[in-house]
Amino acid sequence: MGELVTDKHVKYILSVEKRKDDFESVVMEHLRMNGAYWGLTALDLMGKLDVVDVNEVVSWVMSCQHDSGGFGGNVGHDPHILYTLSAVQVLALFDKMDLIDADKVTNYIVGLQNEDGSFSGDMWGEVDTRFSYIAICCLSIIHRLDKINVEKAVKYIISCKNMDGGFGCTPGGESHAGQIFCCVGALALTGSLDLVNKDLLGWWLCERQVKSGGLNGRPEKLPDVCYSWWVLSSLIMIDRVHWISREKLIKFILDCQDKEKGGISDRPDDAVDVFHTYFGVAGLSLLEYPGLKPIDPAYALPVDVVNRIFFKK
Repeated sequence: MGELVTDKHVKYILSVEKRKDDFESVVMEHLRMNGAYWGLTALDLMGKLDVVDVNEVVSWVMSCQHDSGGFGGNVGHDPHILYTLSAVQVLALFDKMDLIDADKVTNYIVGLQNEDGSFSGDMWGEVDTRFSYIAICCLSIIHRLDKINVEKAVKYIISCKNMDGGFGCTPGGESHAGQIFCCVGALALTGSLDLVNKDLLGWWLCERQVKSGGLNGRPEKLPDVCYSWWVLSSLIMIDRVHWISREKLIKFILDCQDKEKGGISDRPDDAVDVFHTYFGVAGLSLLEYPGLKPIDPAYALPVDVVNRIFFKK
């Protein structure tokens, strides 16, 4: 079994934020809020969140909020439900939930629910089950889940279920591991997992493990470290994680590390990025890899952060 080069990954994550002009930084300009969530959560899972300047990050996050209540992916960018959840998650990591105007954020998300129960991502109206999960997760974190029509939201998600047990991004859409996480996560957070055929879905998900030990997102696709999160968290939520080889998957993730410069890539020997670094570390956390904090499979936040959100006196 290889070893997680934690210190190198910490250095890599911090370096991404400092390099403003290189390719990775430029292509992530519009989704820096997601990047912050990925990098900071990975740091927290490795027990290294204290290397970050909290005030600097928090003030930047708050500067991305709009009058509508939604957050943009960066300063001056339009608000979107994707970035709104990441902003709330980052504030939760730092125990700065008191800075969130919960009513404002709630009104923004409530305004994105459609008549059929689905959610749009922003004012332009794209519908996707990702946005259903994000709305439910975000409102749950700020204790406002009762403000949307949960029953309709669940009904819409179930309408995206396929004969193979999986879920697509809209009704009739192909089953995909990323969408399955969103749908299963949303159902878990609303107490509706009884509506899932766990054996059928578990079978589809465990079939995603290929010979190398890695997981793919759909049949006949290459394995990718990010599915160590999407597939694994779904299997944990439906209690079927024992259907895949834990040891093989750990080896695959560790093989995707850049052991000299830090960071994790999608597959061995590819270029690393902060997205796959987070999902690699999060996957290892779900696999109970030694030295990592446990992560909650539905909220995608460290368990101690989730406990603080819901049980803080």
